[in-house]
Amino acid sequence: MKKRTNKALEPDEALCCCEYVDLQGDRSHVAACCCDCEDLDEACDRWLKKQPQKTDSLSRLITVVTDRLRVPWFWGGARRVDLSVLPPLLLLPVLLHIAALHFLLGIVILTALPGLVLWYYYVTHRKKGRTLFFLSLALYSLGYMYYLFITEVFLKGDVGLTQMSTVTLGVTLTLAALVHTKREPGYVGAHPAGVHSTVTYHTPPPDRDLNGIGPEVVLSNRGSGLNQQGQGVEPRESGRSRNWCPVCRVVRPPRAGHCKICGICVLRLDHHCVWINSCVGQANHRSFLLTLLLFLLTSLYGNHLVLLSVCPEQNLLTALLYCPGVYTQYSSALCFTCVWYCSIVTAGLLHLLVVQLINVSYNVTEREARLALREKTARSYFWGLIVDTGVYSHGFRSNWAEFLTMGTDLHTHSPRLTDVV
Repeated sequence: MKKRTNKALEPDEALCCCEYVDLQGDRSHVAACCCDCEDLDEACDRWLKKQPQKTDSLSRLITVVTDRLRVPWFWGGARRVDLSVLPPLLLLPVLLHIAALHFLLGIVILTALPGLVLWYYYVTHRKKGRTLFFLSLALYSLGYMYYLFITEVFLKGDVGLTQMSTVTLGVTLTLAALVHTKREPGYVGAHPAGVHSTVTYHTPPPDRDLNGIGPEVVLSNRGSGLNQQGQGVEPRESGRSRNWCPVCRVVRPPRAGHCKICGICVLRLDHHCVWINSCVGQANHRSFLLTLLLFLLTSLYGNHLVLLSVCPEQNLLTALLYCPGVYTQYSSALCFTCVWYCSIVTAGLLHLLVVQLINVSYNVTEREARLALREKTARSYFWGLIVDTGVYSHGFRSNWAEFLTMGTDLHTHSPRLTDVV
């Protein structure tokens, strides 16, 4: 078969909504996603001839499929679809509908599902890789629960228009707060696009060379690689500087930290949240807490309305554990299963919110708390739920006042030489 030649992209030539630039730098079309796949042809040919596959054939095939799996976009050409967003879209409705068939199936699935999610979290967290799986799961869970609430509860007349409007308002405010949270956590120096590298570092770079000399600190103009006179100083330090980031090559302000997943330093770094696929830092910490609070309130109110619909004769405190006759109709069983699923998610996020509120009250970030517990320099209570480092705390009211007023100036100035030492 004659290989089709792709047209090279001209510098000033724009892409239409269905076109994109492939890995070879050629113009391609989403309709040609199954054409000229030499890696797939070679793999199939070896399989038919019963020959062993090459060691890198699977990885090359995954790379090609990932590059060609795109959706049309209005500007800039077709956008690539991350494969990690697909499992929640496919598995969540299937598992919930299977769990609604019988209460034993519901127990097995609703017990195994959180375990699988936690297992995948620890796998990705150990590899320090970015994934859209958790963000996709969170958004699709919210959207799918809202869809079932409309079709299975509201349209059947079990709730009124005012109650439906309240749930809709809660979902809308939660999404708006999430969008604001994902804008920017507060980067140190340039935006991640301006950093010299955007790769994910699975292991931290060495702080010392073989001779035991510390990292070479360069305070120069980031826009130029030249070390001209008057533009930079290159001191060498014999000890380790905790403020110097060898990856971003910047001097971090106090309480800033480097995120190995995002590959950038963040002001007052709290933690990298997989559920928003972004860091939580000085600029978005308040909106992150607001997102959690709005979601919890919306989820609790929605579960309350659904339980009133499927178990009208039961007390709300016991309806979640005992609701006789709920599995006689598939519609009510599906709603009851979704209430249990939302309750599990709500319990996890409630724990996260409580930990965050406690940390704010003690003026400690999650990153600082983990480091202090690892180095045994903090006081911990209630099995590590409360961690007091005693470094930045100035009392309950002062800590909350500082938290609510921080983030007014996110543009860090160029560090002085005295800030490094």
